[in-house]
Amino acid sequence: MKWQRIKGIISKEFTRMTKDPALIFLIIIFPVLLTIAFGFSFGAIGASEDTTYKIAVINEDVNGDYSEWADYFIGNLSTHEILEVQTDLSLEKAEISLQEGQLSGLIVIPMEFGESINSFWVDPLNESRWVNSSLSLQLDQGSMIAKDLLPPVITQALSETIYGPTATTIKSPVTIGVPNLVEVEKHTTFDYFAPGLFAFATIFLIMTIAEGLAKEKEQGMMKRIYLTPTKSSEIMTGLTISNMTAAMAQTLVVFVLALIVGYSPTITVGNLFVGFLASLIFSLTCVGFGLITGVLSKNSGMATGMSFIFIMPMMFLGTFVSLGEPTIANRLMPSFYVTETFKALFLRNADPFSAIVWGNIGILSGISVVVFILGVLAFKRFSRS
Repeated sequence: MKWQRIKGIISKEFTRMTKDPALIFLIIIFPVLLTIAFGFSFGAIGASEDTTYKIAVINEDVNGDYSEWADYFIGNLSTHEILEVQTDLSLEKAEISLQEGQLSGLIVIPMEFGESINSFWVDPLNESRWVNSSLSLQLDQGSMIAKDLLPPVITQALSETIYGPTATTIKSPVTIGVPNLVEVEKHTTFDYFAPGLFAFATIFLIMTIAEGLAKEKEQGMMKRIYLTPTKSSEIMTGLTISNMTAAMAQTLVVFVLALIVGYSPTITVGNLFVGFLASLIFSLTCVGFGLITGVLSKNSGMATGMSFIFIMPMMFLGTFVSLGEPTIANRLMPSFYVTETFKALFLRNADPFSAIVWGNIGILSGISVVVFILGVLAFKRFSRS
C-alpha cells in the first residue's frame, strides 16, 4: 500500500462530506439539533436545578381531638426536597388540577387519622383497640416517574409520623439499624439519555457511507478509480480512516454541546480516553455495515432504504430509546455496549479500567471486527461490478 494513494482517498471522502448538504446535515447539524432538543425536553436547559413534584394535601382532621398528628404528617411530607406540598386547595379544585396535570399527587387525610395514631400509642401491642383509618392517595397516571416515585416517599413520611425517625420504640426481636444517609449527585433525565446520544449520532455513518458508495457506482467513479494503480486495500484504508475521523468529530461535537446544555458527567482523563475509544471502535462497526449496504445497493435511494435495516434496530434497542432492563435483543446490538460504556464511565463513575467497562469494550470490539471483515469482503466482491 502507498500512503499517497490512501491520502488521496481520504481527501476525496472529506471533500464529498463537506460539499454534500445532506451529509453535513447528518454528520453535524442533526446531532446538534438532537442534543439541543433532548436538552430542552428532559430538563437540562431551562429547568430548575432540582426536580420537584407538586402534591395537594386535603386535611379532613383539622378539628379532631388529635389534629396535631395530621400537622405532623404534613410537616414530614414537606421535609422531602422532591415534594412541593399545597394545603390551601379544596378537594374539588385539587382533583381538577390533578386531571389537568398541574399536580402529581393528591392525599386526603381522613377525620380518624389522629385518633388512629393515638389509639396505637395508647396500646401499641393490642390491635383490637386500634382505630383503623386509611389515607386516600391519587396519582397522576400520565407521569410514569411520579406514580412510581411518590408512593414510597409518602409511605416514608407516614412511617416517620407514626413511629418517629426509627421504630426503636416498638419491642421486637428484630431491629433495623439506623441507615447511613449517603449523599449522591443529583442527575437530570438528560444525564441518563446523553450516553445514548453519542452512539445515536455515529449510527448514521452507515447511511452516509452507503449512499456515498452507491452514488459513486452510479456515476462510474468506482470504475475510474480501479483503472488507476489504486488497490482495494488502499481504498478501504482511506475510506475507513476518513469515516472513523468523522465519527470522532461527531462524538466530540455532541459531547461538548451536551456539556453546554447541562450534561453533568464525572470527567477524568481516563474516562474520556476509554469513552472515546469505545466510540472509535463502534464507528468501525458502522463502517462495516455501511460497506455492506453500499455495495449491495444499486442506487443511492436504495442505499438509504437498506441502511435503515441496520440503523433502526441499533437505534431502538441500543441507545437512549432503550432505558429499561436490558434484554437479549438489547445485548445483540453493538450500540448497546458503547452506550453502556458511557453510562458506566460518566454516570456511575466506574473505574475506566474496571472489568465491566472493558467487558463491554471487548464484546464491542469482537462485533466490530466481525462486521468490518464482512464489509471488506463484500466490498472486494461486489464493488467492481
